[in-house]
Amino acid sequence: MSAVTELIWTGSYDGTTIDQICEKAGVNKGSFYHFFDCKAKLAEEALDAEWKKYRPRLDAVFSASVEPLQRLKNYCEHTYREQVELKEQHGVVLGCPLCTLGTEISTQEQALRKKVQAFISYQERYLETTIRDAQAAGLVRAADPRSVARRLHAYYLGLMTQARIMNNLEAWRDAVRGTFELLGVDEPEPTPA
Repeated sequence: MSAVTELIWTGSYDGTTIDQICEKAGVNKGSFYHFFDCKAKLAEEALDAEWKKYRPRLDAVFSASVEPLQRLKNYCEHTYREQVELKEQHGVVLGCPLCTLGTEISTQEQALRKKVQAFISYQERYLETTIRDAQAAGLVRAADPRSVARRLHAYYLGLMTQARIMNNLEAWRDAVRGTFELLGVDEPEPTPA
């Protein structure tokens, strides 16, 4: 699972061969085909496995015990730190794995595209809940929190794609300010340490 995830994220779906996956995972090709019909099926299961690892981090960042606007700031900061670590490890900005995979396979692998779309929807729900909480606290006026969450997530995906294309995380440094501008609120004061 981790072999296919890394190969696709650092390279591409189409450019990743079953031979490369098997070599990276240290298994023979027969073992691959014993468990998976094709690369797309492995990629679907790998997405499920990655989501299980990533979801607890999102749960912590978007904890209801944290003030809603601070959650959004924490998410931007968490994402930046994560991307810095990945760049140090791989030598390039990787951006969003869902966006990277989704844009490549969207016209080819429909089951895999639907899986990517589902995980993007899960991420948007974290944002929607946070926006609803901010609205309930009188911090933002969002007529339709779901729509605002989709726009905010599209903004994040755009910044991540821009960072990957430019191989520079500078675009992401603007994420907090852009988030609060999209929500029509002033950036919150830093939380005391």
